[in-house]
Amino acid sequence: QVQLVESGGGLVQAGGSLTLSCAASGRTGSAYAMGWFRQAPGKEREFVSGIVWRSGSTRYADSVKGRSTISRDNAKNTVYLQMNSLKPEDTAVYYCALDLGRMFTIASSEREYDFWGQGTQVTVSS
Repeated sequence: QVQLVESGGGLVQAGGSLTLSCAASGRTGSAYAMGWFRQAPGKEREFVSGIVWRSGSTRYADSVKGRSTISRDNAKNTVYLQMNSLKPEDTAVYYCALDLGRMFTIASSEREYDFWGQGTQVTVSS
C-alpha cells in the first residue's frame, strides 16, 4: 500500500507563486511516475504535470507549461510542483497521484494512477 500526503496549498494573489509538496510512503518500488491533477468546482479533474521517478522525465499540461516546474527529492520520496504567475483559473483542489510500474512515459489519464492523496486547496484571488 502507498500513502500520499500533499501540502502547500493556500490563498495567493494573482501573479503570485506556490509550491505544492507530496510525500510518498509505503511500497512504491523504484519504477513509478507521480502526477499532479486538479479539480475546479463544477469541472472534471484534469492532469497538470507528471514526473517519472527514475529518469526525471517530466510532462506538463498546456495550461501550466512555462509557469510550473515539477521536481522530486529522492531522499525524501517527495515530489514538488512549483507554480508561478498564478491565475484565478488555477483555483482548484490539487491532487497528487502515483502510477506504479511507469518507467518511461507519463500518463495524463487519471485512470492510469493507482494511488491518490487527499488533495490540497489552491485559491488564487484576482
